[in-house]
Amino acid sequence: MQTGNVTTPFGRRPMTLALVRRQSELADIRPGKAADKWKIFRDASAAMHVLGIQSNSLAVLDALLSFYPDNELRQDDSLIVFPSNVQLTLRAHGMAGATLRRHIAVLVNAGLIVRRDSANGKRYARKDATGEIENAFGFDLSPLLARCEELALLAQQVTAERAMLRKAKESLTICRRDVRKLITAAMEEAAEGDWQTIEGMYVALVSTIPRVPTLPVIQSVLEEMQMLQSEILKQLYPFDNSKNTGTNAAHTERHIQNSKPESLNELEPCSEKEQEAKPSVYREPTSQPIKAFPLGMVLKACPAIVDYGPGGTVDSWRDLMAAAVVVRSVLGVSPTAYQDACDVMGPENAAATMACILERANFINSAGGYLRDLTRRTERGEFSLGPMIIALMKAGANAGVKVG
Repeated sequence: MQTGNVTTPFGRRPMTLALVRRQSELADIRPGKAADKWKIFRDASAAMHVLGIQSNSLAVLDALLSFYPDNELRQDDSLIVFPSNVQLTLRAHGMAGATLRRHIAVLVNAGLIVRRDSANGKRYARKDATGEIENAFGFDLSPLLARCEELALLAQQVTAERAMLRKAKESLTICRRDVRKLITAAMEEAAEGDWQTIEGMYVALVSTIPRVPTLPVIQSVLEEMQMLQSEILKQLYPFDNSKNTGTNAAHTERHIQNSKPESLNELEPCSEKEQEAKPSVYREPTSQPIKAFPLGMVLKACPAIVDYGPGGTVDSWRDLMAAAVVVRSVLGVSPTAYQDACDVMGPENAAATMACILERANFINSAGGYLRDLTRRTERGEFSLGPMIIALMKAGANAGVKVG
């Protein structure tokens, strides 16, 4: 077997260091290694997009494999096939000569075959006195044997990703249907809430789905669609209508305008006496923080916080949380009040809440007192971030009076 030799291509075809490396690696094939050639071909077919080859490239590879007489590629055998262009064209379903040459080059560049060119570029085999092939020039199939495990793993990964993509698409389709019908039912039956804005959020979310979506895109849209569905259900079916003042946008607006602190100019309690004056609330430990509202919707509702992000931009939740720390200081919110909000709401929701407070800062007398109030209401299950964001997204929101 000629796996240890490095040969350069005939004619004008250039030699590259990548080709040298690939040919050198063939010398490392384990002695006695063998693999079914058609299984290797099926694995390469499944991983074609990862390998950067096309269906016509696979047709050429299929034709080349058909010239190898055995079903198994073996390390101790000559793996060079040497069909003429006429024979190769016939077995490649009559593929045009120029197309055939182009896809042979694709297979070489993908590292699936290696050229073993003779002095004059012809393909042939030289036999010894006993009729055994002594030397052959053509296409070496050794890379397929060397990479059979890699190709099998790639095929498994591609198959698993396709299954995950199919499942994610099905879940997104069902969630889209549910959200669309819930919004329609709420609008037709005049349910309380700003359903025009919610419908706009739904349409904007759907518009982000590309024509040929990838798995990460589908998963991201599905997560945001599920969050929107959760917010819709909270508005339609609040846990306690008598206590849930965060059920819809109008309630959120009234809370921002009418929440009364203990004094007109309330500041964060600093002394131990002031701290003891407020009853402590037992916080039951939780292993899963409240899920954050979609970042894009937070930024749409609260554009002012973008200026406080790293470099004047907010491109991720990490950026938003960094901006919220700056805003906390600007609005005079104590570190303990913000930390309490993070513990109860979760870091992402606490940052989004700070963004909402910044947006309504002109109507809030004490940002620290207001944040503490929202934190206590969250502990009691009386506050939801979604309606506040929806209220702030309303075009031309009516100006309210200052809190207190």
